Amino acid sequence: MALDKVFDASLLVDRLARFGHTLPAVVRCFSDTDACWRPDERSWSALEIVCHMADEETEDFRTRVLSTLEDPSKDWPPIDPEGWAVDRDYRSRDLKNELNRFVGARAESIELLHALKDPDWSRFKEHPRFGPMIAGDLLAAWCAHDALHLRQLARRLHQLAQRDAAGGTIRYAGDW
Repeated sequence: MALDKVFDASLLVDRLARFGHTLPAVVRCFSDTDACWRPDERSWSALEIVCHMADEETEDFRTRVLSTLEDPSKDWPPIDPEGWAVDRDYRSRDLKNELNRFVGARAESIELLHALKDPDWSRFKEHPRFGPMIAGDLLAAWCAHDALHLRQLARRLHQLAQRDAAGGTIRYAGDW
């Protein structure tokens, strides 16, 4: 059976709204100490992931989606997610404050998206690296970004279980 492919912004916006409740539930799985733990120097801790998501909410996805819908010829502000982690000292932040910052920013994003009057989701901005960036694709990427970091947080929980097994095995849980 063939699946009909129809872009539905309302499904994506609803998913973004639900994730505003999902992230706090997942983050509650981490103690303050575990939230700061990194499996290696190149990986982000749960705290850094939450800080990143709060910054991305306001400075990347929301800004770029709305800008593309409003005026695709307008330049997007530059972003540097990797640099922000260091420059903004994510590791010294308070997890609860950062989570609240994300939740508040996400709620504001949802209000702004709901306030749009007949947006043209086919509008696009020509990106120097990625080519045409369609507003609807950016909205879908926003949802996918949530899912990628949800997977990353789940991975940290799995790694913490392995760490806390103190040389034992967690193979009974199944393969990651």
